Amino acid sequence: MIIEDATREKITFKELGLGERIQKALAENGFEVPFPIQAAAIPLVLEGKDVIGQAHTGTGKTAAFSLPLLTKIKAASRSVQALIIVPTRELAVQVTNEINRFSKYVQITAVSVYGGQSFGLQNDKLRRGAHIVVATPGRLIDHMKRGSIRLDTVKFVVLDEADRMLDMGFIDDIEFVLSRIDKNSRQTLLFSATMSPEILRLAKKYMKESNIREVRLNKQEVTVNSIEQAYLLVSEQQKLDQLMGLLRTQSEKQVIVFAATKRRVDKLTSNLRNEGFRAAAIHGDLSQNQRDHVMNRFRRGSDNILVATDIAARGIDVPTVGQVINYDIPDEPDTYFHRIGRTARAGAQGKAVSLVSADRFSDFERILRQTKLPIHRLNEVMGIAVPAMQNQRRRPAFGNKNRGRRNFQRYRR
Repeated sequence: MIIEDATREKITFKELGLGERIQKALAENGFEVPFPIQAAAIPLVLEGKDVIGQAHTGTGKTAAFSLPLLTKIKAASRSVQALIIVPTRELAVQVTNEINRFSKYVQITAVSVYGGQSFGLQNDKLRRGAHIVVATPGRLIDHMKRGSIRLDTVKFVVLDEADRMLDMGFIDDIEFVLSRIDKNSRQTLLFSATMSPEILRLAKKYMKESNIREVRLNKQEVTVNSIEQAYLLVSEQQKLDQLMGLLRTQSEKQVIVFAATKRRVDKLTSNLRNEGFRAAAIHGDLSQNQRDHVMNRFRRGSDNILVATDIAARGIDVPTVGQVINYDIPDEPDTYFHRIGRTARAGAQGKAVSLVSADRFSDFERILRQTKLPIHRLNEVMGIAVPAMQNQRRRPAFGNKNRGRRNFQRYRR
């Protein structure tokens, strides 16, 4: 397995080998130069390699796999030639919309299929002809069993956010789908924020091993250095007041607030609305119509605060999100990076603030150790930052709540 670092000199999309019509669509959508993951992955995909790409959200990975596919797909054939499997319906819609923007001048159509939308509507779109299907695993298998999607013409398979699909228990569904497409006649692309042993096992089993190329973002890219990160030490009882203080002083148009559970999302949204904030909740208990309604209001600015769980926020791509607030600290550092990647989209600047209580300080220390950029501490007067401490010098308090609480009190002073 050859590892390609996604560190390249500045080049153009034309130099990557993309066609003029795709370049025209890119220019119209404000894409000037490729991001590192695109510069490294696109030539490999065009060469026919099976690619494993490691990239966090917001780094341009959708274009990294979709642009070369649009170059290789035969527009004259109306059969399904590319299959993109994603973990959530929001990501399915986002990827489909982005591909359709890129394909404006090449007459290639992408269709999304996911749970919560009627089979009839999806069947109508598929019958009209789709070159690319973007699907969640469960709904894809339903279509396969009904015969509305045939895989015998598929030449390209993409697993997007593979780590999240494994976390959500989709491994059996993914293997079911992959086992029904000949490995030797397809090109397989896998994109993931992390490279766990399970991800690599999946790649080795379903990719042509001698043909695999691995693309990783360099360490500087992984630190999401376009995001200004900060944290505030608070007690659990102070969290709501501190959150409202942050929201009253922020100047960003759109804010996403992350909470740990669906119940906390609903309660937090209710509390914010009672205080006059234009807040809306999104989580897995909402129907697709409800989710679409919430997201449409958020994109239009009718609601400027979105309170979300991690799973529900997958695939949310709203360029005007200027700030992410972690009301609850996530269990894993990777989840933290996925969350804050909802701001600073496509190279823009963004802010991320975390409210850290004593019982979650050990988890936050792990985040501090992983990021290479300073995470500034805010003092008790909102909006005033004290000098950042050197994150790499902190020692994590793994599995020791008492030690975490002692450190919390020490850093709070």
